[in-house]
Order: sequence, then structure tokens, then C-alpha cells
Amino acid sequence: MKKILVATDFSACATNAMEYAMELAKVLHAEVCALHAIGSFEGVFNNTYNALYIEDYHNSKRAALARWAASFTARDEYSAVPVTTFCEVGSVSSLIAKYTDANPVELLVMGTMGSSGIAGLFGSNASTMVEKTKIPTLIIPLESKFSIRPTITLATDFSSDSNLSAEDVNALKELVLAFGSEKLNVVHILESPEWKTNEAGEASLRKLIDSTELDFKYIQEGSPIEGIINFIVSSETDILCVVKRHHNIVYRIFNTSTVNKVMARAIKAILVLHA
Repeated sequence: MKKILVATDFSACATNAMEYAMELAKVLHAEVCALHAIGSFEGVFNNTYNALYIEDYHNSKRAALARWAASFTARDEYSAVPVTTFCEVGSVSSLIAKYTDANPVELLVMGTMGSSGIAGLFGSNASTMVEKTKIPTLIIPLESKFSIRPTITLATDFSSDSNLSAEDVNALKELVLAFGSEKLNVVHILESPEWKTNEAGEASLRKLIDSTELDFKYIQEGSPIEGIINFIVSSETDILCVVKRHHNIVYRIFNTSTVNKVMARAIKAILVLHA
């Protein structure tokens, strides 16, 4: 993995996400880029700055981002991690798209307030990027902390995994290999009382993810969200991986109406992969 992009609004959840990304970069030997979006009208109507001095205001924001990033590289544990910054005027989503178009980003990291129930602007941006981007995206709730030996769980409905992009498969494989995980939990929620396994789906996933043992779990639960959340707790999962389909066909627990509920309730990192 070459580069991790971290979007920040300087909040507590962004700081937590940056710390998680820095720890991850150490394990993956990756570079980190901190990105901050300046609102189109920021500074224009500010009491201190007006349109005549807007460039000074923009430069002050760039300097603030550089200081924020430097506060991490100044720590002994992060001194070896290369960190750059990117700060321009625009929306968070447009700047992420602009940066990723020009740079080989392999993982986007964003923070959310998680189970605190306070979504805020940054939580909304995280949800937006989950819907828009095709880059593997790691969502870090405020309660989630980095684990050097994480329990990783892939939630699947067996219908979209075979269509995962090579980039997403590689991202998942790199995480599993870097952490030295002896196994990857694969959980499938059965909403009907009829119990059945999916041997063809299991074989397909084993072929895609051949870097570790896959431990398949079938759980009967009336709600996919409840089933996933309960499994996270019972299995002590540290990173939950989900597959999102594009073309407006979204994996059941990550559709437009429920993505906020999952991220609001989850207290562990969520890696969103794409099909």
C-alpha cells in the first residue's frame, strides 16, 4: 500500500482517524496525506478577513493544516511516517476526487462521531464519501482505537463479492497480511428461518482471498443491521469490512437509508469495499 488519504476538519474524530491512519501507515509502510477542504465562502464574511484578504485567509488555513499534521510527525512513534498535506477551496468530496485523480491513493480514512449520536458536518461527509467514492474507505468512529492484532470480519451476502475490484481485494489482502491475521471472519446474516450454507459463495471468496483462512459464520437474525452489530460485539471485531455495490444497487446493510445507522451505532472501524 503506497498512500493513505486522511480527510480532516480538525475535530476530535478527525484527530482519532489520523492517529489510526498513522498507526496503519507504520504497519503498511505507507505515506499519509492529510486533506482539508476550505469552504467556498469561508473568510469572505468573516469579521477579520474580507474578500481583499481572502488569499491570506486561505494561506492561514493551509498553515493550520501543516501545523496539525506536524503535531503527529513530532511524536517519536510517528517520526518515520512520511506525511504531506493538501488544502484547497471546495467541498470535501470534490477535493478528495481531485486529489485521488492525480495521486495513487489506495485507502481513504475518515472519522465519525460513532455511537455518540452526534453526526455533525464531518459525519455527513463520511456518509457522502461512502456513497460516492470507489476507493476503499476506512470509517473510524471516535470510540475505535487501533489494534496491532485486529480481529477482521467481512460481512457478505455472497452476491457481490466475486465482483470486487482488484484494488479492493488487494487492500483487504494487504491488511490481513500486514497484521498477520490467522483468519478472516466471514459473516452472513440469514433473515429467514430456513438454514442453508452457500458452498459456491464460500469457494468464490476463498479463491479471491487466499492469503488467510476464512472462517464462515451463518447467523439467523431478522435485521441484517442487528445481526452485524451483534456479531461485532460477540466476536470482538476490530475492523468490519462491507461490500457496497454501485449503480444505485447497494448491499443491504449499506444502502442510503441505513448507512448512517450502521456508522452511528458501530464503535469499530468499518472498511467499505466496492463491487
